[in-house]
Amino acid sequence: MLKIGGFDLSKGAAVVAVISDFPMEQARAAHLQGADILEIRLDLLGIEDTKSTLELLAALKAEVNLPCIATNRLLSDGGKWDGTEKDRVQILLDVLSSVDAVDVELAAPAASREKLITLAHELDKTIIVSHHDFTKTPPIENMQNILEMAWKCGGDIAKFAAKANSPADTINLLRVTHEATKPVCMISMGDIGKHTRVIAPFYGSVLTYGAVGEAVAPGQLSIAELRRTMRALL
Repeated sequence: MLKIGGFDLSKGAAVVAVISDFPMEQARAAHLQGADILEIRLDLLGIEDTKSTLELLAALKAEVNLPCIATNRLLSDGGKWDGTEKDRVQILLDVLSSVDAVDVELAAPAASREKLITLAHELDKTIIVSHHDFTKTPPIENMQNILEMAWKCGGDIAKFAAKANSPADTINLLRVTHEATKPVCMISMGDIGKHTRVIAPFYGSVLTYGAVGEAVAPGQLSIAELRRTMRALL
């Protein structure tokens, strides 16, 4: 059974609200709009120390009591962190006991990635190993290989997001989603792939991400739009 906090992903996909600015206000709005989980984007919030992060997490739990994913996104994967790699990962290590899951990039240095994954598993936290391609969607075999690498290095969920440049890209991504042998989060970015944020969960993606304020990824829908459209399709 795969869970993030109290949310059982074996029973259906979770709608994840990306908290990127004004965290308390966005968390309250996300809760009202029907989000299941919060992703705390430390790199976008400009939080650079453990104390501030722990204080924020405690306040969010008290306010909305939703499971939290800690993410401090690497620059090459679309993040805004401008400190050292050591400090980026150290904050995640320091707050692991206070969150329900952590997202680490497949592109992160192997030593820091492995350290984070090892501690997360020791603490029984869910690990998301992610890969982002903002220029293209690779061939099916390449996507499958990336998923395998994410699982092999210890990911409980392999997250793959790539820009769609044609309808065929979205079809290929959904095929890979449907054929995945372990948990995945699959996203086709951009206007062409926008519908996959709603559709991919019906093919097996266990997470779909939505915005509360301004979208933080190409083609990202709001939490309210995701909920409304997914309900219409059920």
